Amino acid sequence: MTEKIQLTNTRYRLGYHIMAPAGWINDPNGFCYFQGYYHIFYQHYPNDAKWGPMHWGHARSRDLAHWETLPIALTPGDPEDQDGCFSGSAVVHDNKMYLIYTGHHYYDDGDAEHFWQNQNLAISEDGIHFKKYAHNPIIAQAPQDNTQHFRDPKVWYNNGHWYLILGSQNNDQIGRVLLYQSENLIDWHYIGVTAQSKAASQEGRMWECPDFFRLGDDDVLLMSPQGIEATANQFKNLHETGYLVGKYQYHDNTFKRGQFTELDNGHDFYATQTMLTPDNRRLVIGWMAMWESAMPESADGWAGALTLPRELVYQNNRLQMRPIKELDQLRVKQVVAQTKPVKAPQLISAGLKQYEAQLEIDMAAINQVEISLQDTLKRPILTLKYNQQMGQLVLNRTGADPERTAPLQVTDTLSLQLYVDTSSVEIFVNNGERTFTERFYADAANLSLMTDAETTAAVTVYELEKHAIKF
Repeated sequence: MTEKIQLTNTRYRLGYHIMAPAGWINDPNGFCYFQGYYHIFYQHYPNDAKWGPMHWGHARSRDLAHWETLPIALTPGDPEDQDGCFSGSAVVHDNKMYLIYTGHHYYDDGDAEHFWQNQNLAISEDGIHFKKYAHNPIIAQAPQDNTQHFRDPKVWYNNGHWYLILGSQNNDQIGRVLLYQSENLIDWHYIGVTAQSKAASQEGRMWECPDFFRLGDDDVLLMSPQGIEATANQFKNLHETGYLVGKYQYHDNTFKRGQFTELDNGHDFYATQTMLTPDNRRLVIGWMAMWESAMPESADGWAGALTLPRELVYQNNRLQMRPIKELDQLRVKQVVAQTKPVKAPQLISAGLKQYEAQLEIDMAAINQVEISLQDTLKRPILTLKYNQQMGQLVLNRTGADPERTAPLQVTDTLSLQLYVDTSSVEIFVNNGERTFTERFYADAANLSLMTDAETTAAVTVYELEKHAIKF
């Protein structure tokens, strides 16, 4: 048996984001609430700091802020998942947790693109130990008009029936999601295509990690398309994560929807999964990386992390993400709390590896705001500029492919909330109207603020916990 990889350096390790003890992680899976704990699983390869045969890593939390790592939940190698336990979801039924996941299988010709996929089930009574269903697979093969891409089941319950959507690709290489229905989570029948890409270059050739849910009076299809062509200001990552909003009819599986919209505007955000909390909030969590990301932490025996959980709200015709209230529990102490005049660059936070910064900037007499994260030599790691006249945010990060942009509605006050954690930052603009998720690699992440004319800014900084994840 291959031995698990070990950490060799902790310089980039995060303090309050979900990571594996070592090795590789990507997509979050199985986000759910079971027997008093929130559970999150993730695609994981424990034997190396790069992608390999996928396992399901596992962590749980009572409060969504402090997480304990649990034993690996699913290991590949059985006939139904010979070469990988790919992404999937979790539901609770009859006081048991059901994991529904994709089995990955390579043909014997050595071609990584020559594979087939099926859907499988594993069940747990305690939320820790999982037993694969003896009669897997529960969905053996894709429809005839589908390519080999047939994965990432997301399951939910509605009006007496279980439903499952799958990310897929038709034979014309157009991304789509497929719908199945079941009475018992075991026997599934195919309903049909729920939504499909308008064109490969416009909405993607393959739709990964689909998620379908009701939010207020709207239905939302969240997914991660591959193959959308970049425009001047959009779709700049290798693959995207975004959403379609519309009205869904169960009786005939029709989804009248609007255009595809990116969810996060940063470099490092992909493969989201949502859950409904006991108090009926829709939370989302994503992989805090992208396939083209450099990931220098892989030299230290690990790669990848998950984003903070965020609350989804549909407002002003946009799906917005906001930090969940539970994150306040991470605050160790308040280190800055003042309203001050601003123009020339001012250091807001220095010397902290884990912190939350809140800035409320009066825009009445100014046009441009710039914040930057800097290393110990005051070199910018990344900058975020807001130009009020243009109504535009521009983020620049050192390295290749640096710029990301997003429009922003003009308001009297610019609100910025940043969660910095050693080598990551999540930026929420105007209470989640826009978000930027970023990894960076430097010896510090000191926060500076400047404006193009004098104004006032209310600034609050909290030091956050550095050991919120237990291994």
